[in-house]
Amino acid sequence: MTQRALLLVDIQNDFCAGGALAVAEGDSIVDVANAMITWCKTRGNAIVASQDWHPAGHGSFASQHHVAPFTTGELAGLAQTFWPDHCVQNSEGAALHPLLNQKAIDAVFYKGENPLIDSYSAFFDNGHRQETALHNWLQQHDIRELVILGLATDYCVKFTVLDALQLGYQVNVITDGCRGVNLNPQDSTQAFMEMSAAGATLYTLADWQETHA
Repeated sequence: MTQRALLLVDIQNDFCAGGALAVAEGDSIVDVANAMITWCKTRGNAIVASQDWHPAGHGSFASQHHVAPFTTGELAGLAQTFWPDHCVQNSEGAALHPLLNQKAIDAVFYKGENPLIDSYSAFFDNGHRQETALHNWLQQHDIRELVILGLATDYCVKFTVLDALQLGYQVNVITDGCRGVNLNPQDSTQAFMEMSAAGATLYTLADWQETHA
């Protein structure tokens, strides 16, 4: 298998239109994701995906603390935004978007399974106390470069990118394949700046296809 992989972050129903934690224009990235899947598949690149996979009653859910969604507090000793119940294991909301080319995905990695701590990154929980199976799989397949897109820019994409860089991967982000929660209006812009400053290379889909023709 090639040394590059496309990593699709949390392109799940609950983050798209009508979902429990819908991201504005979240559905619009599916076409970009499918275009990148096709591009990568024709070049023998691996395709992997992450899914938020929370048990019912997860500690990051506002309902568990009797507070309004998007209230901030603390969980597992870390600052925490309390979210609407979302991506509950085996629910329709946790499923990958139906228009995503799922048949092309080589492996899916679950995160957020520990009810006591939130997990934005596809690699680690928010306290870096537990690791998903993603890094090990990538190492086994000799992957050194990642192309990352998905939902949401300012949370799961950002922390996945930052962890990937810390783990030593060359990281590219397809910016028009991401959309943000934007609790503050500039959160996605700030997230892209943080990713770039940490060493990620940012592309639009068109720029990627032209540069890597």
